[in-house]
Amino acid sequence: MAIQNFDVAIVGAGLVGSSLALALRDTGLRVALVEARVPQAVPVDASWDNRIYAISPGSAQFLEQLGIWSALDAQRMTRVEAMAIFGDDGQSRLDFSAYEAGLGQLAYIVESRLLQAALWQALEAAPHVQLFCPATCAALVIEVDAARLTLEDGTEINAQLMVAADGAHSWVRQQAGIKASDKSYQQLGVVANFATTLPHQGTAFQWFQPEGILAYLPLPGNRMSMVWSLQEALAQDLLQLAPSELSARVAEASNQRLGVLELITPAAAFPLHLIEPETLIQPRIALVGDAAHQVHPLAGQGVNLGFADAKVLASVLAERGLLGCGDVYLLRRYARARREEILAMQRVTDGLQNLFNRSWPMLGWVRNVGLAATNRLTWLKQQLLKQALGNP
Repeated sequence: MAIQNFDVAIVGAGLVGSSLALALRDTGLRVALVEARVPQAVPVDASWDNRIYAISPGSAQFLEQLGIWSALDAQRMTRVEAMAIFGDDGQSRLDFSAYEAGLGQLAYIVESRLLQAALWQALEAAPHVQLFCPATCAALVIEVDAARLTLEDGTEINAQLMVAADGAHSWVRQQAGIKASDKSYQQLGVVANFATTLPHQGTAFQWFQPEGILAYLPLPGNRMSMVWSLQEALAQDLLQLAPSELSARVAEASNQRLGVLELITPAAAFPLHLIEPETLIQPRIALVGDAAHQVHPLAGQGVNLGFADAKVLASVLAERGLLGCGDVYLLRRYARARREEILAMQRVTDGLQNLFNRSWPMLGWVRNVGLAATNRLTWLKQQLLKQALGNP
C-alpha cells in the first residue's frame, strides 16, 4: 500500500483533535485526522447527555472562529450567569456574578455529543483534511525528516508533525517515549442529570465537603447536571442506588438547594487523575488536550485547556515561516506559550483537591476562612475570573 504524505497528522478526533484539524483547514497544510471510533449520531429524542462541559467565553470565541458555535442548538445550551461555592462548615462561601464582573456570562454549559457532532459535520467539508476513521494505530516510527504512522490495515501515513490528541493514556505519547507522571486521586467523578423542582436561575453551585466535591451545573429549564468527586468506595455505593434513592441522596447533599430531584439520565463514573507529561513536544511530536495534561475536574477547565492548546498550536504552525512543521525550534514556541497556563491550572486544582480532601482540624479552619476572605476581596475575585475565562 502506498505511503500517504501529510504536513500534520492528528491522532484522536475528539473535541480537541477535531478543533485543531479545523483550525488548520485554511492554512494550506495537508492534515490527516486518525480516529478509532466511528462518531455516534446525535439521538433524535430529547434525552440529555450526562457528559457536559462548561465552555469558557474564550473557548466559545475559538469555536465561533471555526464556525462551530453558531451551529449548536441554542435551546440545548445554558449560560452560567453566577456561581456559588460553599465550604464544609455550612457558612463559608464564595460568589461570582457575571453581572458584577461586567460580563454576559461566566460560561456556557454544552453537551459533549452535540459539540462533537458539530465538529465532525464541519470536518466533512473541511479542505485539506483527510479523515481516517475507523482506524487503529499499529506502529509509530520517528525519523529525522518525518514521523511514520502505520495503521492496522497497512496504511502508512508520513507526516512532518505527529500530534497526540488521543487522550490521557495517549498511545502516541507512549510510542514517542515521552514519560508522564500519573497521580491517581483514588476518586471517581460520578455524573448524572436531574430534573429539579426549583429553578437554578443560571447559577452553578459547588460544595466542598468532607466526602468529596459536589457540583451542580445548570441545564435548560428546571434541569441540572451533577458532578460528584468521591472516594472510589463511596462512588461505587452511589452508583448502586436506585434512581429515587440516588436523587434523594444528591438533594440531601446540597441541602435541597434545587428542591426535589428526579434522575433523568443514568449515573456514570470516571476515574480522576493528575497526569503531567515530562514535555509537551519533541522533534516531530506535539501533545494536546488530555494527552498533554489531565487535571481534577473541580474547576471544570480540562476541555478549555485543550481548546487553548489547539488554538495556540494552529497559530504557531500557520506562522511557521521557513521552519518545518515538526521542527523542534518551532514546536518550542507552542510549549512556551502553553506552559504557564497549564502549570497554573494543575497546581490550583491539585492544591484545592488536597486542601479539601484532608480531615485535619486546622486545615478545615484555614480553607473556610480563606474562602470567606476571598469573597470579600473584589480584586482577587476579578483575578480568579480572568484566569478562568481567559481567551485560549
